[in-house]
Amino acid sequence: MSLDDSQIHTTTDLSATLMSEGKRRRGILFLALACAAVGMAVSLQVALNENFVVEEIHLSGYEKGLLEAIRESCGITALGLLALLAGLAEPLIGVAMLLLVGVGLAGYAGVRDFTWLWILSVVWSQGLHIWMPLPNSMMLSLAEPGRTGRRLGQLQAAGAAGSLGILVLILSLNWAGLSIRPMYLIGGTAAVLGAVACLGIPRDIKTPGPRFVMRRRYSLYYLLSFLEGWRKQIFLAFAGFLLVKVYSVPLKAMLTMWTIGLAITWLAAPLAGRLVDRLGERITLYFYYVAIIAVFVAYALVRDARVLCGLYMADNILFTLGLALTTYVRRIAPPEEHTPTLSMGVAMNHVAAVAMPLAGGLLWQRMGYQWTFGLGVVAALMSFLAVSRLPARQAPGPVA
Repeated sequence: MSLDDSQIHTTTDLSATLMSEGKRRRGILFLALACAAVGMAVSLQVALNENFVVEEIHLSGYEKGLLEAIRESCGITALGLLALLAGLAEPLIGVAMLLLVGVGLAGYAGVRDFTWLWILSVVWSQGLHIWMPLPNSMMLSLAEPGRTGRRLGQLQAAGAAGSLGILVLILSLNWAGLSIRPMYLIGGTAAVLGAVACLGIPRDIKTPGPRFVMRRRYSLYYLLSFLEGWRKQIFLAFAGFLLVKVYSVPLKAMLTMWTIGLAITWLAAPLAGRLVDRLGERITLYFYYVAIIAVFVAYALVRDARVLCGLYMADNILFTLGLALTTYVRRIAPPEEHTPTLSMGVAMNHVAAVAMPLAGGLLWQRMGYQWTFGLGVVAALMSFLAVSRLPARQAPGPVA
C-alpha cells in the first residue's frame, strides 16, 4: 500500500524542521551552482556532438545508434554502482562523478577514431548517469513542503542558465575561428567546477537504506520512465543527426538553435514547475505527450529544414515538463526511498535508451529515417495512454 500525500508531507516537514533555514538555503544555492556547471558541460557536448561525429569522425547512421547505445548502457550500470555507494553523503558522490565527467569530456579534444570515442564516452557518461538522480534527490530533501515543483523548476532553470552561458561562449569562439576540438576542454573544466560546488552542499543529505528499491506500487513510475527514455533517446540520438547528416546544417546554426532554445528554457522551467504544482502531474503530462507526438510526426514527414530546426528547438523546451515525473515520486514514495526510486527510474529510462538507438539506427540504415522517428511516435502515444492511470489532481500546494 503506497503512502498518501499527508504521510509524505508529514515526514518531509519533520526533515525540514531538523535542517536550519540558513543551511537549507545554502544547500539550494550550491546545488543550483553545481547544476549550472553540469548544464554547461553537458550542453556543450550535446551541441557539438552531431557536427563532431559527422565532420570529424564520419559516423554512419548505424554507428551513431551504436555509440548512443554504448553510452546509454551506463544508465543501467549506474544503478548497481549507486547501490554500492549507499549510505555515503550524496554531495561527495557528486564530486567524484563530476570529476569523471570532466576527464571524459576533455579527452574528446584528442579523439581520432570510433574506438577512443566510445571509450571516453563511457567515462563521462558513467559519471553523468550516477550524478543524474542526485540533484533531484537532494532538492527533495532541501525543498520546503508545498514548493517542491517550484524548487525543481528553479533547479532546471539553473541548469538552463549554465547551458545558455556556455553556448553563447562557444558560439562566440566559433565565430572567432576556434575549431571544435579545443571546445571540449572548456566542457571538461565546467564539470570540474561543478564538483567543487558540490562541496558546499550539506553532507548529511544521504540515503540510509539500500539504493536498489523496486516496489509494485511504483510500477507506473517505472513504466513512464521507460517510455520517457525511449522517446528521449530517439530525439537525442537522431534529431540533430538528421539536421547535420541529411540537411547539412552547419555548426554555427546548431549552436544558435541550442542557444535560443535554452534561453527560452531558462524562462520556462520555473513556470513549468509552478504549472505542475497548480495543475498536477496528469494534466501536465497529457499536454507534454500530445506535443511530443506532433513533433515526431513532423520529423518523419516534413522536408523543410527551417521547419525542422524550429521543431528541434521546441522539443528541447518541452523537456521541462518532464519534471512532473519527479514530483510524482514525492507523492508515492517516503523520503528515504526518493533516491532509490529515482535511481530505478533512471535505470528503466536507460533500458529503453540502450535498445532504441540500436533499433533506430537499423531502421535508418535499412528503411529510412522516417521509420526511426516513427518509433518516437509509438513511445509518446503509449506514454499518453499510461498517464490516464495517474490521479486526476494532486493535493494543491501554495503557488508563489
